[in-house]
Amino acid sequence: MGQRYDKETRSTLNVTIKWWLSLERNILDLAAGRTSHRRFKQEPVEFDDLLYALEAARQAPSGANRQPWRFIIVEDPKVKEDLREVCETIEFSYHRTVPEWMKEWMAKRGITYKKPFLTEAPYLVGVISKSDEPYAKESVWLAIGFVLLALEQVGLGTFTYTPSETKLVEKVLRVPEGYRLETILPIGRPVEKRVKERKTLNDLTFHDHWGVKF
Repeated sequence: MGQRYDKETRSTLNVTIKWWLSLERNILDLAAGRTSHRRFKQEPVEFDDLLYALEAARQAPSGANRQPWRFIIVEDPKVKEDLREVCETIEFSYHRTVPEWMKEWMAKRGITYKKPFLTEAPYLVGVISKSDEPYAKESVWLAIGFVLLALEQVGLGTFTYTPSETKLVEKVLRVPEGYRLETILPIGRPVEKRVKERKTLNDLTFHDHWGVKF
């Protein structure tokens, strides 16, 4: 799925292409342009673009520099099918118990217990945290933020999908004791460009004390 280059060619391409891309879009542009995607084109994705995003994640800060993140790249259709089956079983039960306001919110966005993106996306990345490390969850989610921006830079889309219960998913991925699934990132080329809704900086930021506008 997607051409794979030898190490030397990959390094040259990554340096050249990513440097060129960096001239085109600054960090604020990438952040503003990134949206969540659950539908993907049935087109191949360069494996090296995926590695580029994970390399960005590897540079993230972490508590005590323990780097508690691990990544499982899923490409095998059978593993994807197993993940989808488990996740849809979990979400079917979860969707029956959520409060009415959440049911309405999900209905407006077409979110159901069905998770077709788990088999339709060219790649899935299971993001794992090492549970006993200091600030493991906070550190891993910082790294995830780096991944999201790097994927945006290379024209790929994703969103963070965390199953309502993770134990069965961890079993499918053979995650060992002491590690925990934080999220699954389905990765591919987005079907459509979505409109982003954001509060203004003035609504969110105070000066010196809470409630004092800057």
